[in-house]
Amino acid sequence: MSIENNDKYCSICQLSSDFDYFCRYFYIKQQSALYQLITPVLHAYELIDSGNFQKLERFGNYVLARPEPQAVWDKSLSEHEWEQRASAFFKKTKGKDQLSPEERGEWHNTKKMPEKWYVNFRTASLQLQFKLSLSSFKHVGIFPEQAANWEYIAQKIDTFKSNNPQETPKILNLFAYTGGASLAAKASGADITHVDSMKQVISWARENMEASELKDIRWVVEDALKFVKREVKRGKKYNGIILDPPAYGRGPEGEKWILEEGINELIKNCLALLDENQHFFILNLYSMGFSAVIAETIIRQNFQQVNEPEMGELVLIDSFQKKLPLGVFYRFSNI
Repeated sequence: MSIENNDKYCSICQLSSDFDYFCRYFYIKQQSALYQLITPVLHAYELIDSGNFQKLERFGNYVLARPEPQAVWDKSLSEHEWEQRASAFFKKTKGKDQLSPEERGEWHNTKKMPEKWYVNFRTASLQLQFKLSLSSFKHVGIFPEQAANWEYIAQKIDTFKSNNPQETPKILNLFAYTGGASLAAKASGADITHVDSMKQVISWARENMEASELKDIRWVVEDALKFVKREVKRGKKYNGIILDPPAYGRGPEGEKWILEEGINELIKNCLALLDENQHFFILNLYSMGFSAVIAETIIRQNFQQVNEPEMGELVLIDSFQKKLPLGVFYRFSNI
């Protein structure tokens, strides 16, 4: 009888089955990334309170109240205090795009704040200027929790340049929105390709670039999957890839994107674009119920050398120390 078929032996160390649980624990611990909760420090932003499916935030000089499906607990401040502090409230209206998880709505601008304003956001190593706006989908043009990834990008690019003073790292930012990660990469000295399917969002990102006194970002209005498949055929390579796919979306020619249907093919193509010698990779997932372990499994199945893996949740902490989870991430690097 072979050892593999004998339940008296551990399937990993092949000693007594008494070792099986012990071995499996350390085997899994070594194979998986440490699960982390990461909270950024972003000057000019503050999560004041959260609860009852809402969050109260300060962006520069203005305080906004808007929906937040993850804030299932109670508010710490009273409704009266929220009303006193908020410059504007977002109210959802009926109606929902078939391929969007976001309900439309409108802002109730109770204190007549400007509908568009600029804020200088500062992290440990970056200073970036963003134009913010009261949009019909509750977003304002920045995801503050992503500042943790901006710092990671800046650090990796700085290390790359120190090790390769004659080279400029090439970075690809997909589903790039208003360009926070693109600005971080460009400000750190990289060549950056910024891809998004919406022309108006690209225009917004360009305004942020100019406000931050940066230049020479490559703008691409295209479906992300189409773009990466074409880049693979061309034999292109990037030193860093930032991937921020929504749960649902449409490309510029009506291409349908559904996260669980497209994520496997998208990640496989992105991994084929990574430079084998020097690279970093960041994947963010916002869909509720979508685990970072899914990303880890796809990546490890398709990429042989995953160095320094990290995974977990991006979290903001309000002034009452309540932790608000705002997405999961998986990232790795050999730089």
